[in-house]
Amino acid sequence: MTTVIVGGVAGGMSAAARLRRLDDAEQIIVVERTHYVSYANCGLPYHVSGVIGDRDDLLLQSPEALASQLGLDVRVDSEVLSVDRGRATLRVRHLPSGHEYDLGWDHLVLSPGATPFVPDVPGVERAMMLRNVEDMDRIKAAVANLAHTEVGTPTAVVVGGGFIGLELAENLAEAAMSVTVVELADQVLAPLDPEMAVPVQAELEAHGVNVELGASLTKVLPAEVEVSDGRCLPADLVVMAIGVRPDADLARRAGLAVGPTGAIAVDERMRTSDPRIYAIGDAVEKTAEVDGGPLLVPLANIANRQGRMVADDIAGKGRDFRPVLGTAIIKVFGLTAAVTGANEKRLRALGRPYLAVHTHPGSHAGYYPGSERVSLKLLVCPATGAILGAQAVGRQGADKRIDVIATAMRAGLTAADLADLELAYAPPYGSAKDPVNMLGYVASNRLSGQEPTVQWYEVEELAAAGALLVDVRTPREHVMGHIPGSVNIPLDQIRNRSAELEGRRVVVYCQVGQRAHTAGQMLKDRGHDVVNLDGGYLTWRAGKKARRP
Repeated sequence: MTTVIVGGVAGGMSAAARLRRLDDAEQIIVVERTHYVSYANCGLPYHVSGVIGDRDDLLLQSPEALASQLGLDVRVDSEVLSVDRGRATLRVRHLPSGHEYDLGWDHLVLSPGATPFVPDVPGVERAMMLRNVEDMDRIKAAVANLAHTEVGTPTAVVVGGGFIGLELAENLAEAAMSVTVVELADQVLAPLDPEMAVPVQAELEAHGVNVELGASLTKVLPAEVEVSDGRCLPADLVVMAIGVRPDADLARRAGLAVGPTGAIAVDERMRTSDPRIYAIGDAVEKTAEVDGGPLLVPLANIANRQGRMVADDIAGKGRDFRPVLGTAIIKVFGLTAAVTGANEKRLRALGRPYLAVHTHPGSHAGYYPGSERVSLKLLVCPATGAILGAQAVGRQGADKRIDVIATAMRAGLTAADLADLELAYAPPYGSAKDPVNMLGYVASNRLSGQEPTVQWYEVEELAAAGALLVDVRTPREHVMGHIPGSVNIPLDQIRNRSAELEGRRVVVYCQVGQRAHTAGQMLKDRGHDVVNLDGGYLTWRAGKKARRP
């Protein structure tokens, strides 16, 4: 039996290696368009800056090593031109020589990945992209050449403020370039909600990266780019990182079904509309765990998992692939941003009810040196308590908190269950009430109806309707920054001054929400109509720099 795999990176090579371990007799042929297979795609931006100094560290396997170790027939520099389903053959072209030939298969696995989106604007051919090793080499060479110029600091424009765009922006800045990010949306990192993305933009700007939001590329000129408002930005180097599209062209021409997202449609076993043909990785449509809808998630860990499962299915050991959460993470200079599940924007678009919980705890015990604030956001179903999504941004601890919540979601735990998780604790690593536990406590209060809250984007409307904003922080904190129109009644004065609030709806807030929770309970016990500002002044301040989700 012969299995042919189209695409030799993440998913494709995982399928090939796993299938060989399961079946030593199977003939396994991998056809890859580029010159490299089994490389660390996610590490490419970090070689541009030299953070990963040795290029060979990114090249995990060679065709020769795969042949000798696993008996794989790996054919690089080879493009699959067409799929003949009737004859069960592929038409393959060897790119250096132009030679074409037919290749037969019993099982076919499509893992072509995704293609960068490139806008049709004048001069765009000067722009570079980063999808493979060859792209990395070209960008690296361009950066090196510009470093030797004697006419000021070299400039770069990165078009796109998503994960790849920001990783490139950071690494080009680390390579001593003056960098501008041009992003069409009104925030960077679309998977984050706007108030959670504000600190990421601030971190970029603090390290000298200019961020142009609400702007699109209209022209690429010899040494600059023109954006939608007519301005020209200096650009010795232009890199397109707007996003990617599933490379479904081969499947479409073969008559295979394509889903509503434009990706290859597959079932739970990763089979296409032709059960002899599988598809995996960035080219295929996923199903969202949270809402069951179609989703595009171009992540290497998912591609690897799918490759392994396809190999199992071919070997007769198959099981269903589960819907995805889309858990992702990025380092932006000293900051980490991570996300899992749905964000508030998606839930709103779906019309799905939710509760939002913001907290700003320390990454570990505050009395132990080095604790850093981490901002967390949890989205919860008000009817069932199910966790719908979470986001984390901070200098320490964001990664492990999102990983815990992603695991809880996969296990079917509710938001209230987070309070009961027994997490490792010692002062250098966490708190006796870990930030994840605290999310559980706060969510439980909200779900029980004990603590009505408002979101940062509702404050202005409530104030206009006559609500009184009460800042329960200290006078010093109030002077350093407060919500306009609010009055300062510190927490330790709330009992004695509660009569001043008679007859008014009250919105209480503090720095992060904890003191306001205490104040709100006091006022509620005294018969006041009171709500707490979720996430406190810190969330409101970030939200004021963002746009309502």
